[in-house]
Parts: sequence; structure tokens; C-alpha cells
Amino acid sequence: MTSLASRPLLGATAFSRQQPNHAWLAQIIRAQREGRSCLPFQLGLDARDYAALIQAHFPQWSGQTSAAQGSLAHECNELREELLDMRRDEWAELRALLLDGRRGSDRDEVRMANIVAAACLGGDHLWRDLGLDSRLHLRELLNHNFPRLAVRNVQDMRWKKFFYKQLCERDGGYVCRSPSCQHCPTHHDCFGEEL
Repeated sequence: MTSLASRPLLGATAFSRQQPNHAWLAQIIRAQREGRSCLPFQLGLDARDYAALIQAHFPQWSGQTSAAQGSLAHECNELREELLDMRRDEWAELRALLLDGRRGSDRDEVRMANIVAAACLGGDHLWRDLGLDSRLHLRELLNHNFPRLAVRNVQDMRWKKFFYKQLCERDGGYVCRSPSCQHCPTHHDCFGEEL
């Protein structure tokens, strides 16, 4: 059985062009397996939906489990899953925000909302917590799946900051540091270059 880390995932196939999420999911899964993201083994999906995602996009990987990884990676995945469970309400609010801005009714948009919401709980830039190569790839993923939300980021705010600001403005459940970004003392944390 070919491991996920050793199998080529990305490529300019007709399938990838028809379904852009295929290439992003391949990148996200590879990064998770290589320990380059904050996502748990099932990416923030429940077991049934994770199995359906693998079957739909990567049927050659069906049946592979985290047991194929080393024990340290398995422990990290368990810890990530526990942390996600502890912040499940926050995850659900982020997921709802993303789904409210989705393109249509594609099942992959729902899966991507679950995955992006789980990555938002990580401690790095969102593109890194997803295991993407750049902020540009993240922008493309968000514009494709959640265009009605992404278009509102007119000031090019960092995505996690933008999502939490949207939650703050939506129902006040999160405390915004300032009524206006221009007056906020941590303006540089939300805007500018991501290294």
C-alpha cells in the first residue's frame, strides 16, 4: 500500500481543473500527514465524512489510518482532536460563518468549512495551519468555496483576524479590541506581510 506522504498528490489533471478542491485537499492532507499543519487526523471532520471525502477524492487511500504514522504523530493527532473538542462551540461558530458565505451547495464546501474552521483554532497564520504553500493559495481556496464571505475582506485583513472580527460584528460573542481597525493598538497584527 502506498503511503500518503510518498504518493504524488498534486498535478494538472482534468479532475483537478474540474474540481479545484481536489488539489487543495491533497495539499492539506499531505501537510497534515507530514506534521506541517495544526489539523487532527480527520481534519476536523467526523469519521463518516472523512471516509466519504477520502473515497470521493482519493479512493486509493481508503482504509489507511493514523496507525501508518509514527507513535509521536499519532499522539499529536490525539492531542489536536482533544483541543478541537474543547473548543467545539467556537469551531461551530466559525463553520457557520463560512457556510453562510459559501458559493452553492457542493458537499466539498461543507467539508472545507469544517476543515478551515478547525485550522482557525491553530496558533499560526491560517494558510500555515492548513498546510498550504502561501496566503495566495488560501485566498484562492476561500474565494472558490466562500466567495460571499471572502469578498467582504476588502482591507486584506489576515484571515483568522477577519473571521473573528466578522463573528464579533455578527452577534457580539467575541470581544473586538476597538470599534475601528484604524484605531486599534494592534493594527499591525491584523494587516501587513505574513512571514
